[in-house]
Amino acid sequence: MLITGIKSKPVYAPLQTDTRGRYHLMLAMGAGAAPLLRVIAEMRVVAGPSLKNTRVLFVSDAAAPEVEQFKAATVADLQTFPSTPALLERFRAILQKSLMGTRLYVAGPESFIGLAMKIALEFNLNKDEIRAEECGTLARRVYCIHCRATTEDVRTNIVSCIGCGRWLLVRDHYSRRLAAYMGVMVDAEAPGELPPLKEVFL
Repeated sequence: MLITGIKSKPVYAPLQTDTRGRYHLMLAMGAGAAPLLRVIAEMRVVAGPSLKNTRVLFVSDAAAPEVEQFKAATVADLQTFPSTPALLERFRAILQKSLMGTRLYVAGPESFIGLAMKIALEFNLNKDEIRAEECGTLARRVYCIHCRATTEDVRTNIVSCIGCGRWLLVRDHYSRRLAAYMGVMVDAEAPGELPPLKEVFL
């Protein structure tokens, strides 16, 4: 069953400019463009020179209207990517050369945020250096505790594991290390008895 109040479940606050940062690295997917554009507008008012040290990585069609908005914002660097894996590969390469004083801003669906955070933690960025705002789909990444496969874009309360085929209950327990919610076999005690399939993460 889904349980509210789980301490491992991430809580996200609206993005704000960190004026203490020397370099600003921004990642967005889809609807995540809006929070970043809001931060950039705020930055122009409270820390104008910081725009010269601001880099944006955006998962989107190159023709998306937000791309032109980012260009108009005159950030130092804007790169668009056709997929999340492509962006994350570039993100990892950038972190390998990042300097002290870098601040990370991530906006988009929780699954996107989780994957970006996972990489950030590998490079020992601490909580004071990272900001995230969730927007867009609530679909989850679900980790099967039985076969260790991860099923992407899960919108229902139960899901058939992409690895072992077991029907998994999607829990609210979240692993930052795995960037996924835990999935446990839903009919372990009564094989074949499944609860009604419902769309709950839209």
